[in-house]
Amino acid sequence: MLDPFFSPPALITALAQPIADFFGLTTLPLHAHEILAAFLFYHTINIYISPLLSRYLFPQTYASLPPRTKLNWDVHVVSLVQSCLVNVLALWVMWTDEERKSMSWPERVWGYTGGGGMIQGFAAGYFLWDLVVSSMNVGVFGWGMLAHAVAALVVFSLGFRPFVNYYGPTFILYELSSPFLNFHWFFDKVNLTGSRAQLYNGILLLLTFFSCRLVWGTYQSLRVYQDVWAALHYTPGGGLVATDPSFGIGTSATEKSGDANAEMMRFAGERVVPLWLACTYLGSNVVLNTLNFYWFGKMIEAVKKRFQPQKERRGSKGDVGRGPAVGVGSGNENGRVGAAAADAGARWVRSEMVDGTGKSRVVLEKKVVRRRKG
Repeated sequence: MLDPFFSPPALITALAQPIADFFGLTTLPLHAHEILAAFLFYHTINIYISPLLSRYLFPQTYASLPPRTKLNWDVHVVSLVQSCLVNVLALWVMWTDEERKSMSWPERVWGYTGGGGMIQGFAAGYFLWDLVVSSMNVGVFGWGMLAHAVAALVVFSLGFRPFVNYYGPTFILYELSSPFLNFHWFFDKVNLTGSRAQLYNGILLLLTFFSCRLVWGTYQSLRVYQDVWAALHYTPGGGLVATDPSFGIGTSATEKSGDANAEMMRFAGERVVPLWLACTYLGSNVVLNTLNFYWFGKMIEAVKKRFQPQKERRGSKGDVGRGPAVGVGSGNENGRVGAAAADAGARWVRSEMVDGTGKSRVVLEKKVVRRRKG
């Protein structure tokens, strides 16, 4: 499949060529314009479109957000747009790219299609934007998000060698769960925590996360492990070799071929996978899959917490004592205990409740103890 996006301008190609030569990213000049376009697109959404649209749709909520939360809001808007866009494009490429469907393991490792390169270009543009935003706001997003941006940008950039270009659209489908994750965050900010909308969204979030990341992701990870393992033990020389004319040797990376089949192995080179490259890619994949299983458990806990029914623990379940009891609630006390708390004839019952927002609150109740005369 040829790249359906427009051809790269000569100026961008010329600027990208030294970077491609230095890092060995042969096909980068073909997709540098897509990286730049994606970066500028998401930057525009973050700085201009999200604030304007959010003020119109949620005037009171957005205006009342503190600066840190407002920044986080705009970043979630970008993430929502990006995940929807890249998922549609990846599914379309996987569905229509006939050359991709017929690839053997050498073609999946060293092969290249313009459609797969386009997906890698748009993904790399987003992660480049994510890297810039995370590095400028480490105090808001933390070092973990910065490390994630760096790792994701490196992994998708390796596809421009090309290396496992086939798996670019495959692994970007992890993002199928991201729209629901973003909506879950927005529901909390617009005071819809515990609502039916958040419940249905939470169910879809868990279903898509489990199916796309744990089931699909694990299965495809096993496939890429097998392909890279075969490539590590492959000895060039048998069958079609890298110097065969059908590989397109001598064709510049800045020139597009008119034949998709001819393009598939035109950048195969010597068909060697360095050990550092295999370890970098597969190591990142293992870490990401491990995090997916960990995050899935955390997500289940978070969803259950938001929809846990109200509980009252009274009597033996609560702390019973004389005088005022001190508890930790949501940060603001619901009321002050008066001087009558010291009444000798009163008993204070401390019980804990979970409100509709999932926050724990302490309730103090005064019960009068009647004494028998005589």
